[in-house]
Amino acid sequence: MKGPLFYAKILLFGEYGIIKDAKGLSIPYNFYKGALKITDTDTEQARHSNNKLNEFADYLQELDADLVKFNLKQFRTDLANGLYFDSSIPQGYGIGSSGALVAAIYDRYAHDKITILENLTRDKLLSLKKIFGQMESFFHGKSSGLDPLNSFLSLPILIHSNDNLEPTGIPSQPQSGNGAVFLLDSGMMGETAPMVNKFMQNMESPVFRKMIKEQFISYSDNCVDHFLSGDIKSLFGDLRRLSKIVLTHFKPMIPKKFHSLWKKGIDTNAYYLKLCGSGGGGYILGFTQDIAKAQSVLKEHRLEVVYTF
Repeated sequence: MKGPLFYAKILLFGEYGIIKDAKGLSIPYNFYKGALKITDTDTEQARHSNNKLNEFADYLQELDADLVKFNLKQFRTDLANGLYFDSSIPQGYGIGSSGALVAAIYDRYAHDKITILENLTRDKLLSLKKIFGQMESFFHGKSSGLDPLNSFLSLPILIHSNDNLEPTGIPSQPQSGNGAVFLLDSGMMGETAPMVNKFMQNMESPVFRKMIKEQFISYSDNCVDHFLSGDIKSLFGDLRRLSKIVLTHFKPMIPKKFHSLWKKGIDTNAYYLKLCGSGGGGYILGFTQDIAKAQSVLKEHRLEVVYTF
């Protein structure tokens, strides 16, 4: 048995902001993917995944049956036969490893599931997001459900607010574009829960709350609008402002060895860095109008280009 593929995701804009009802834009990243498999090959990866899925099955049994029901009998039978999630998505890197797993389990075992083939009304999307949020909370303590939704739909998602989202189109990528969105590998894993907890603690400060409302969310929302409309000049103006705000106010979420590299991008305008997910490690997201120049400045680091313009 081998299930359908579920892809990684990249939250281009909206990290931390979407917790506070700001806009967000999430896109699938097809380079990394995962699928449910049954194998009799006893590898460490398969064994570890199988053990985690057994714990997940116990967790799903306790979920609100009015929200979602699962065929747990079949799930446990498959687990006994060696079911695991075969995934290339790096864990703790902010690109949706648990989201892809949640989407795969829902797709395989949910009763009366909402499918991507039907007319996806706003109510159905919100129902899916709520179900996925409950499911993914097993991994993160608290989840918006956005990562599994992105993986399940395999479409870009525009978040207007917590209860208003829609699949969207993004500008097509030209063959000869010099601009790029890229991933920068921090070389270390990040953990979502401690970073989100730190953010929520900071939100208790009136000064921090004012900065989030008047600057951080404003710049991030502008970036979503500029990106979708293809206004590159305005996009990079607000990206620079956003990158500076993050460097100043989100330092704990940026690995220390990248503080100077972050500042170098702002000072030289060769690239602008921002958090990829909750930060603390994993990938850092970069934007540049000249990918060759950015690669030259960042030659000590491995870049993965995910989108060009």
